Amino acid sequence: MRLLIAIFLPFLAFFTIGRPIAGIICLILQVTLIGWLPATIWAVYALSQYKTDQKIEQALRRRQP
Repeated sequence: MRLLIAIFLPFLAFFTIGRPIAGIICLILQVTLIGWLPATIWAVYALSQYKTDQKIEQALRRRQP
C-alpha cells in the first residue's frame, strides 16, 4: 500500500514513515511536473530504506536475550 502511495502521492509516503520535513520538501518538488518523477523516485527509495531499517531492528531484537 505504501508503495502505491509513494508512486502516486510521493510526499504522503514520507509522512507515513515518520519523516514530515522530507515530506514537505518532497511536496514542494512534486508541485512542478518536472519534479514529480524525482520526487517519486526519492519516495520509493526512502520507503525501501525504511523497510530495511525495520528488518535490521527486528533481527537485533531477536538476537538479544
